[in-house]
Amino acid sequence: MESNGKHVTLDGTEVAYETGSIYWGEPGTNGQHSFYQLIHQGTKLIPCDFIAFMQPLNPLSRHHDLLLANVFAQAEALAFGKTPQEILAENIPAWLVPHKTFEGNRPSSMIIIERLTPAALGKLVALYEHSVFTQGTIWQINSFDQWGD
Repeated sequence: MESNGKHVTLDGTEVAYETGSIYWGEPGTNGQHSFYQLIHQGTKLIPCDFIAFMQPLNPLSRHHDLLLANVFAQAEALAFGKTPQEILAENIPAWLVPHKTFEGNRPSSMIIIERLTPAALGKLVALYEHSVFTQGTIWQINSFDQWGD
């Protein structure tokens, strides 16, 4: 990806707003404890994209079905959260309720692709590359300069 981590506009004027989105991720449930908690319960609003493939490349029993269930559950949890009443209904001790409650209303997108192929991967790269270009255009910065340090 190109870089929108710039502190000046195209004409060299200092920007007065944040630039440069951060992209990271993990396959399947690997990111569960590393950043899903941050996305669900953190103090900074972090928009999230979920990318799922309907057909696995290496079918392993019900493994792929469980991964798909997880991606749908993560998106649902981000959208709707979990109230204290829902937590209590699960017979969770009252002292744990504040730690297990999360508000929801966190933006996410879901991209569902039939199968991971070279063409599908190329389309995903083009999508994110174009989003970087679009952000740079809106922020009036040059996403494609390579001035270095």
